[in-house]
Amino acid sequence: MSEFFGINPSDVGIGALLALVVLLILKGGLVPRRTHEDVIADRDNWREAFLQSEAVRKEEHDQTKELLELARLGGHILTALPQPGKPDEEGVNADARMGPSSRTPL
Repeated sequence: MSEFFGINPSDVGIGALLALVVLLILKGGLVPRRTHEDVIADRDNWREAFLQSEAVRKEEHDQTKELLELARLGGHILTALPQPGKPDEEGVNADARMGPSSRTPL
């Protein structure tokens, strides 16, 4: 019979072999085939979930970029509007440009 780790199994005895198998099971060295297949399936599922989450993250990044561009555009539009009480480039007050019909009394 062949040797394992320098020990001939026929010299050790059945009790020692049984103790070795129990020790390997308790330490996690021996696992059932079903458990091993479940671990491999979980690893594959993890990869699929990661790829899906990365696709969603990229889509969210693109949407955030678009929203930021729209917010910048809105900021530029608001700063370009005439402000009441302040003269514009021509020196005309924005309130005077609107005319009396557009002003509401307070």
